[in-house]
Amino acid sequence: MNKTEVEIAHKNYSKLIIAVSVLIPLGVAVLLFIPFKANLNQEWVKFLPHFNGVINSATVFILLLGLYFIRRKQVANHKASMTGAFILGVIFLFSYVIYHATVPNTSYGGEGFIRYIYYFLLITHILFSIVVVPFVLFAFYFALSNNIDRHKKLVKYTYPIWMYVSVTGVIVYLMISPYYK
Repeated sequence: MNKTEVEIAHKNYSKLIIAVSVLIPLGVAVLLFIPFKANLNQEWVKFLPHFNGVINSATVFILLLGLYFIRRKQVANHKASMTGAFILGVIFLFSYVIYHATVPNTSYGGEGFIRYIYYFLLITHILFSIVVVPFVLFAFYFALSNNIDRHKKLVKYTYPIWMYVSVTGVIVYLMISPYYK
């Protein structure tokens, strides 16, 4: 590809990444606030929050592995780790959407100061999970397109946000899991 073709491809991928980054949170918001739910009547759907907790835990571990590998200049292992974390994120999103499309929202039942901690973690988790989507997609795109300088600059911000979202996802799950029906 010549320079013009590369620039056109970059613009097209950028538009796609931005569109996906807007559509994902909008779709999730609709699912959370829609007054009716899909009627799957499947018992397995109730297992999905627990599955998502495992996915978030695995993501934390894989993100740590990715950092470990890149600090040791083991690029192939780093790529494999980060691809694994990305795939887990996609699986999480599908699982999350299926669950929230079919099951009513669960209310947190904790009382006192712990309630404030829960809602602080939940709100920051949600906000950062929205923010991190385009960062992860662009970081992944820059890595795949071998634009390593831009990838490195972006992951300085992306990695800690992604780690925060994954860790708080586990904590929020552990805090609300006793209240699942």
